[in-house]
Amino acid sequence: MRPQIEQVVQLIQRKDSESLEEALALLQSTVFSFSMKVCGQRQDAEDTMQEVLLKSVPYLPKFDSPKALMVWLYKVAKNRCLMSRRKSKFAPKQDLSLEELMPDRQEMQRLSGNPDATPETVLLRRENAKRLREAVQKLPTEYRLILVLRDMEELSDEDVAEITGLRPGTIRVRLHRARLFVRKELAKQEFRSLHRQTAKPVGEISHPVQPRQRHCKEMFAELSNYLDEKLDDSLCEGLEKHMEGCEPCKAFLVSLEKSIQMCRIETNESPDPRIAARLRRELLAEYQNTMANITRRDATNAMRS
Repeated sequence: MRPQIEQVVQLIQRKDSESLEEALALLQSTVFSFSMKVCGQRQDAEDTMQEVLLKSVPYLPKFDSPKALMVWLYKVAKNRCLMSRRKSKFAPKQDLSLEELMPDRQEMQRLSGNPDATPETVLLRRENAKRLREAVQKLPTEYRLILVLRDMEELSDEDVAEITGLRPGTIRVRLHRARLFVRKELAKQEFRSLHRQTAKPVGEISHPVQPRQRHCKEMFAELSNYLDEKLDDSLCEGLEKHMEGCEPCKAFLVSLEKSIQMCRIETNESPDPRIAARLRRELLAEYQNTMANITRRDATNAMRS
């Protein structure tokens, strides 16, 4: 769970204007950052931030559990994003299959022969954030949402299941394929960049074909579970034994791990300060009105009893 959500609940419980404004600023930052990652458009993210926070005002006094607030907040923001999101020109029309996301022999050879030519090198480049955003936006929406919640917002599988209503098994499958897709996009971008820098012609990226070894294909289906420590001991031992004798698979695992790290260190974007400040003023007034109504209602109930 993001520490900002826990801090929000603590600030609201103080019941003073200064603490409340600080809590609202944290909520703005959380909702806007999440919405930018899902929507990819600043206008959509700002609209989502405004609608979600205005909707949250009557409920904020009732939240004494950070987890309950977190689930509610992400669920409402998720629904709003999916309804209003402008269609990305990058968005593919088909679902992602494991077969399509596996590397071809040419890429496996590059990984094995030049382990530095992986998304790891992108970490050191200024265009890192731009490349990652473009790769994430190319994901179909149902895969992007899981990647954002799990790797970029760093929520648990259980929290993602509660927010999305999906079964844990479905979440694991979509997360793994989303990770493979982003890794593949980053690898293609890096490959092209390296060729431009060396003034060599860039050939077409060939379509994935099945690696030579059957065990390689079996291994690819379990990589995310392995990295997230969700494999049982026997499967984990078998995967590690395979990689000991398969340098391309070992290099591929490193490149996948690096692309996941890139998602987790992605810098959160902030809303326009003027828009955020104006919205906070509206929210403060609405919150104070809500609290006044609650106080009057409680006083009336007390008199009647």
